[in-house]
Amino acid sequence: MTTAPWRDPALPTAARVDDLLARMTLEEKTAQLYGVWVGAATDGDGVAPLQREMTSDYDWDELITHGLGQLTRSFGTAPVDPALGAQALARAQRRIAAAGRFGIPAVAHEECLAGFTAWGATAYPVPLAWGASFDPSLVEEMARHIGADLRAAGVHQGLAPVLDVVRDPRWGRVEETIGEDPYLVGTIGAAYVRGLESAGVVATLKHFAGYASSVGARNLAPVRAGVREFADVTLPPFEMALREGGARSVMAAYNETDGVPASADPALLTQLLREDWGFTGTVVADYFGIGFLETLHRVAGSPAQAAHAALEAGIDVELPTLKCYGKPLVEAVRAGEVPESLIDRAARRVLLQKCELGLLDEDWSPEPTERIDLDSPANRALARQLAEESVVLLDNPDGLLPLAPDARIAVVGPRAADALAMLGCYSFPSHVGTHHPEVPMGIDIPTVLESLRAELPDAKVTFAEGCDVSDPDTSGFEEAVARTAEADVCVAVLGDRAGLFGRGTSGEGCDVADLQLPGVQAALLDALVSTGVPVILVLLTGRPYALGRWHGQLGAVVQAFFPGEEGGPAVAGVLSGRVNPSGRLPVSVPHVPGGQPWTYLQPPLGLADEVSSLDPTPLYAFGHGRSYTSFAWEFLESPASEIDTNGSYDLTLTVRNTGTRAGTEVVQLYLHDPVASVTRPDVRLIAYQRLELAPGEASRVTFHFHPDLSAFTDRSGRRVVEPGELELRLAASSVDVRHTARLQLTGPVRTVGAGRRLLCGTEVSELPVQS
Repeated sequence: MTTAPWRDPALPTAARVDDLLARMTLEEKTAQLYGVWVGAATDGDGVAPLQREMTSDYDWDELITHGLGQLTRSFGTAPVDPALGAQALARAQRRIAAAGRFGIPAVAHEECLAGFTAWGATAYPVPLAWGASFDPSLVEEMARHIGADLRAAGVHQGLAPVLDVVRDPRWGRVEETIGEDPYLVGTIGAAYVRGLESAGVVATLKHFAGYASSVGARNLAPVRAGVREFADVTLPPFEMALREGGARSVMAAYNETDGVPASADPALLTQLLREDWGFTGTVVADYFGIGFLETLHRVAGSPAQAAHAALEAGIDVELPTLKCYGKPLVEAVRAGEVPESLIDRAARRVLLQKCELGLLDEDWSPEPTERIDLDSPANRALARQLAEESVVLLDNPDGLLPLAPDARIAVVGPRAADALAMLGCYSFPSHVGTHHPEVPMGIDIPTVLESLRAELPDAKVTFAEGCDVSDPDTSGFEEAVARTAEADVCVAVLGDRAGLFGRGTSGEGCDVADLQLPGVQAALLDALVSTGVPVILVLLTGRPYALGRWHGQLGAVVQAFFPGEEGGPAVAGVLSGRVNPSGRLPVSVPHVPGGQPWTYLQPPLGLADEVSSLDPTPLYAFGHGRSYTSFAWEFLESPASEIDTNGSYDLTLTVRNTGTRAGTEVVQLYLHDPVASVTRPDVRLIAYQRLELAPGEASRVTFHFHPDLSAFTDRSGRRVVEPGELELRLAASSVDVRHTARLQLTGPVRTVGAGRRLLCGTEVSELPVQS
């Protein structure tokens, strides 16, 4: 029998929470607003910015008598067997529930950027590879599996996805992003959210907002983006993931924009997020982000002032500590310096979410209810499929690929025989495992070398490392050149080593001055090319690197963005021809290392012209990718059409596989606005569709265009649809336009708001196979 209304599951959630909140003391309410990082290191290298300086000391037994809002990274702090970790988490939850008056457990959260960040969990491809797949449905399925693993282990909230749009590829966290286009980021990100939320796990959108637009591509640096760039490039993926994905949490970003830190910005976290967009979930701080208001931003003079600013702005939960929302906040409320109504507002949001998660129910139990297998065969199959779909064939000018099955192959390079070459900085082996070298990796990760030998058993494969990823030593060049000279073909496997805060060449805090290949890898590639033996360049990276230096000198170029535990077989499958590559670039690949930042979303003045000696035109454009088969595009040309600014227009295209093997074409729809009241990107993506076709098979794809997709922020700050001419470009990349439809929008300027159409509807129908 229920003892209080807040325990009654038959009552509305809001009524239950209001009853509970009225019973709680100030200390009990405040305790719901912070998390605790059990086992976080306070010395040596950390896995979060300034972890050593910002981690607080506390008495656990005393602390939990008031309750606890969140438990931080029970699995992602140190190697622990998942089954034992789940039992330990359950014991901690029972202690928390038993210690407080109300028996309320904590929300357990964990990183899940490229899979559950736990020892022995599947390491999926990084988000940049998700973008390269152009396959939201597969990303959604992956996220559903990640969510199921999190729930099985007792985790309620996942700190993913990252929805930052790449603005400068020198930024270290490019590997964590989905790409440089807001529509691609938004559609793929929303799919990930749907998958995670469908498993009952709270998805957390990060980093809200502007974090990737930092000055000089430096991590945790100021942002000086204009209001239109912020509104039209930075924000749309978050709006899409909330409206189309259903995310229940948002993480405030570290950055300041035009002098205002995101963690202290009520216009962003309350007015826009809640009042304009209607968000009702929780806003959490990025790790130590509230304390940074005092120590880094200097907009607060004490932890209490930082707490006040963050609460007032709209941050409900301090992670991963109680440095500001703990004792300093309670004392400030007692002293009349912070209104208790702010505590009530945040605590109500937290408790509403706990109620939704079942944590207020009398029959709640922390015990695992199913066998925990975090790297199941189904997981690995998904990881393999996503890795295969994300590999991009950049160039294959003379058809050197696929490799001959009996070829003499020299495999060279520092990424060829290293399992960590497959993983981004938020995979457990790279993120935590490197701090515990005595512990086995926990998952099987075939290297490119191992995979190529397995893929081509009749080939003669030799290997030389050549050099390290970042060390300047060139003593290994001689052996690498010798092995290459003896071979029919050289496969040069180069790229990044993921790490944190300068301990890698890619990853959080691993920002770079230019886009030259790390270390002496460029010199190694020069030496290999000079042998005259055809060289196939395979890149395993977290960002694009400048390749113009070797354009026209390479037999083929294959790009994989940290493709995960099954990335080795995926890359080898592309090299052998077992896999027909279908990945497309989610970021542009530059000609030269300098001249950054540059992404394809440029207005006319951002494009190449005769008044500057710097040509920013990329070597390989956004959306580019080649295949081992060929496709014919058939579009019924039509005269310019007129539609109202609130009308609609359909474009129908037939794509046929005209080659001899099955393959995938990715049809992309771009918008060109010739004249507008403010400058616009020359082209921008507004729709795309993967088409998997057998030889001779065709599919008809119809895009349902609505003028809302042409909306932008005008000079007054309104989002508008303007009348006038538009071009809709059906293309195989942002520069490879196959067909164009011209539209004339008529009628008045139309203001659109949060209810505008964010997606371009798409329909696909199969047509008869032609022999």
